[in-house]
Amino acid sequence: MADDRPASVQDVHRCAEAMPHVAVDRSDLDHPVYRVGGRPFVLFRTRRPDAVDVTTGERYDDVIVLWVASEEEKQVLLSQPGTPLFTTPHFDGHRSVLLRGRDVGRFSRQEVFELVADAWLSQASARRARAWLDQQGSADAGCA
Repeated sequence: MADDRPASVQDVHRCAEAMPHVAVDRSDLDHPVYRVGGRPFVLFRTRRPDAVDVTTGERYDDVIVLWVASEEEKQVLLSQPGTPLFTTPHFDGHRSVLLRGRDVGRFSRQEVFELVADAWLSQASARRARAWLDQQGSADAGCA
């Protein structure tokens, strides 16, 4: 059964940690990087000049980077009406979308799981991805 409760930033962490073969770089405790096979798939960014509040000019301190499989997938995600996902010129040509932590609750927990799982799949080896997808057919998908 899908979990349609609003998601939280903790759900992003929980889902990323629940994926197989994950290593977490916590050298900056507030901005961990989740990796599979050494490749990042979810990254909590530090303040950067490319992501700022248009009203105040303040740099966002809660941006989450989620990898995607392709530029086409990125454009599909960004074109969804009302999506909190965004990008900046810094990420032109980069296979990722951005999400502010404050906006995670605009997604359900199931939607966050799907975003994180897709990010993991986009960076995992073909063998690991295939094994995980095969397992999902016989298990209840989720990261609760």
